[in-house]
Amino acid sequence: MSNNQSTNKSFKPQQDETLQKKKGKSVDRYIVSRLVTYIKPYKTLIIAAIAITIAGSFLAPLRPYLTKIAIDDYIARGDFNGLTMISVILAGAILLDGIKQYITTWFTQIIGQKAVLDIRMDIFTHLQKLPARYYDRNPIGRLITRATNDVESLNEMLSSGIITILGDLLQLFFIVVLMIWTDWQLTIIVLSILPLMIYATIKFKNKVRVAFQDVLTNVARLNTFFQEHITGMTIVQLFNREERESRKYASINADHRDANIRTVFYFSIYYPLIEVLSAAAAGLVIWYSGIRLLKADLTIGVVISFVQYIWLFFRPLQHLSDRFNVIQTAIASSDRIIRLLDEHEGIEDPSGLQNLASFKKSIKFNNVWFAYDQENWVLKDISFEIKHGEKIAIVGATGSGKTTLINILSKLYPFAKGSLTIDDIPLQQIQEHSLRKLVGVVMQDVFLFSGTIKENLAFGNPEASDDTIREAAKIVGADRFIDQLPGGYEYKVLENGTGLSSGQKQLIAFVRALLYNPEILVLDEATSSVDTETESLIDSATARLMSDRTSVIIAHRLSTVQKADRIIVLHKGVIRETGNHQELLAKRGLYYKLYLLQHPEQTIFRDL
Repeated sequence: MSNNQSTNKSFKPQQDETLQKKKGKSVDRYIVSRLVTYIKPYKTLIIAAIAITIAGSFLAPLRPYLTKIAIDDYIARGDFNGLTMISVILAGAILLDGIKQYITTWFTQIIGQKAVLDIRMDIFTHLQKLPARYYDRNPIGRLITRATNDVESLNEMLSSGIITILGDLLQLFFIVVLMIWTDWQLTIIVLSILPLMIYATIKFKNKVRVAFQDVLTNVARLNTFFQEHITGMTIVQLFNREERESRKYASINADHRDANIRTVFYFSIYYPLIEVLSAAAAGLVIWYSGIRLLKADLTIGVVISFVQYIWLFFRPLQHLSDRFNVIQTAIASSDRIIRLLDEHEGIEDPSGLQNLASFKKSIKFNNVWFAYDQENWVLKDISFEIKHGEKIAIVGATGSGKTTLINILSKLYPFAKGSLTIDDIPLQQIQEHSLRKLVGVVMQDVFLFSGTIKENLAFGNPEASDDTIREAAKIVGADRFIDQLPGGYEYKVLENGTGLSSGQKQLIAFVRALLYNPEILVLDEATSSVDTETESLIDSATARLMSDRTSVIIAHRLSTVQKADRIIVLHKGVIRETGNHQELLAKRGLYYKLYLLQHPEQTIFRDL
């Protein structure tokens, strides 16, 4: 078994260990523990916000008590000076409460925004580490949902949820203390409603948790479908699929609507129930207070203050229930974000790996086997050597495994069996970063990023000067069309180079490779998308680009590989022939047949 196999198997125990840790404590606790790591760096702000919240949490509960004093001790006795004094104190309490709310809101928003910035950066950084095979099985729309919708849901909780809940709980504590201090009998009546409210809240929490999971799942489905169909809109229109795809979208949209309606249904029951319980508590207090007033066992000030207490008591509870909306959405989103951040299969640990500074001797494939799905072998028992400075061509029909060889060499995918060494160092022991500094690939499908032409040219070498960029473009011949663009090298490229021809994008890819200056150059069907004029334009540039470099040319157009030192013919994942152009023609094998198919006019070879 190869080192690569053992490396791949080592990921599963780590994942199982993480799952065991999750099972050992509740998922919610695990999520919270992970989120705490994002707010820890801002503990000074958190401590300040918590301190202000604690210090000011008694201000709102103090107002009904001051009202009782004003009525019973001053208004009932006609004490104008005392009423003025207590009114000033009451106004001060209201003002301080407003200041407290302003400061805590400001601090919590800052904490939330800073933490969310860190989470977004971690997601983006982590996504760049995940191997290519991860993106094969995870739709782009779903990953976009993680980095946008899910993070925004988390933002709301971090910005306004946690400390607000603490403030509401402390406020409830002071309310109960002052209620008991004012009249313990009326307090018992108010608290008798609490068990029903707690029971309803627990039921509500469990139902809404599931409903919000469904909502977020359907948001991801919507984003995935939308992203795919916007990208492939030309295909949809060319095959007259508009109506059928609209019906598919309508089905996904309906699932999203139904999931949202379920959450609305639960809230439509919960909120009125809380209002009814609040009204019931107020009714019982007024009824019992009336009996005691008739017996002269209670003062008007106590009754009025308790009516205010009921409003204050149930308001934090309603706030807490509102927070459930935010928290349940955030917990569901956090669960999905953390699952993404916990995905480590295929991520390379650079510790203990070698930094390959340069390529000096050879690349050796020894009995390499590869399958994308672990069943259908794409490459079978591949063995060949690429010596330093050699120009190798790999040809074969579509699906023969040509590009897969380069994906393996670049460590985008791990091979299953055999060995691959660079300068006698096993590929698994070489750091990805150092390897990819040595290997430069010009692909058939050129991807351009939003930005200027200059930024796309210098993508692999952002320190390149303007003169260096212009010289590279001149060598390749790309300067001709770039100079004609509005703004020249500062021309703004649209998404994936929309507005530029395939040939122009291909020329940009050649300039990009020239500026990257790799020791091992790979041309993966690099001229298949260019016309004859453009192909002749870059022939000389290709020759210069391959000069003094180890080069691998992948092509199905045999006209581009005839000058290679050696040609490897792949067929259904197996090496069928090896030799230079003339040797392979003389063999009259598979290469000979491919050549005649592409050059039927060369009838001379039929008679050789």
